[in-house]
Amino acid sequence: MDQKTVWIGTNWKMNKGPAEAVAAARALAAFRPPEGVRAFVNPPFTSLKDVSAILQDSPVIVGAQNMFWEDSGAWTGEISAPMIAECGASMVVIGHSERRQHFGETDWTVNLKVRAALKHGLRPLVCIGDTLDEFEFGVSQETLARQTKIALHGLSQGDFARVLVAYEPVWAIGSAGRPAEAPFVSQIHTKLRAVMQEITGPDSTVRIPLLYGGSVSQANIRDYVALPDVDGVLIGRAGWEPADFMKLVDSVSTLVSSKVNA
Repeated sequence: MDQKTVWIGTNWKMNKGPAEAVAAARALAAFRPPEGVRAFVNPPFTSLKDVSAILQDSPVIVGAQNMFWEDSGAWTGEISAPMIAECGASMVVIGHSERRQHFGETDWTVNLKVRAALKHGLRPLVCIGDTLDEFEFGVSQETLARQTKIALHGLSQGDFARVLVAYEPVWAIGSAGRPAEAPFVSQIHTKLRAVMQEITGPDSTVRIPLLYGGSVSQANIRDYVALPDVDGVLIGRAGWEPADFMKLVDSVSTLVSSKVNA
């Protein structure tokens, strides 16, 4: 993986039924991100196959929003990695804070899912995040280090080259979230970089892309992408509409160019 690639994606969450998702995918099909950018979208399961088919010849990568760790079986309501792959998607979000908060996701189930995704050729986008209490008590670093170490436990060097990690402060997500200040994000990412270097090993040449997510908008995306230890952003509601998403990607083209050519 080119360590200078900048990843920019949007998670549609529980939005866009099949018809609306297809229309959005068609709007994105002709989009060509700037050199150095890898753009991705994460539609709901009900539209995953259709969106993947529309964007299969596009540079825009398609991923699922969650998955189960078993390949098949009596797991009512769950979706497996082979099913996601058969739908044509190549990425999957794992461990999003909304899954942790509302649906019982744990650090250990995140690890099971990461390993299952890699087994079936999917690129896991592992989300980590601190709560408002953890932030205010000054234990964000400890929380994020624990989540990262457990999520990536047991992976090989080849596996590390396929993984993405996104720092999403729980207190910065959603309609009531507040954006994290760029200096704070820089501090967190610099320390997380050291944690990931510890995980991959001192002699490893693998640089795991580290994204930021949490109330990313047109007003602050450039501030985040400009940070040296930020390898991209995961956008929420500000990128749900195709025109807005494309505008956000294009708005950082000069910053991406400087990173790629550095």
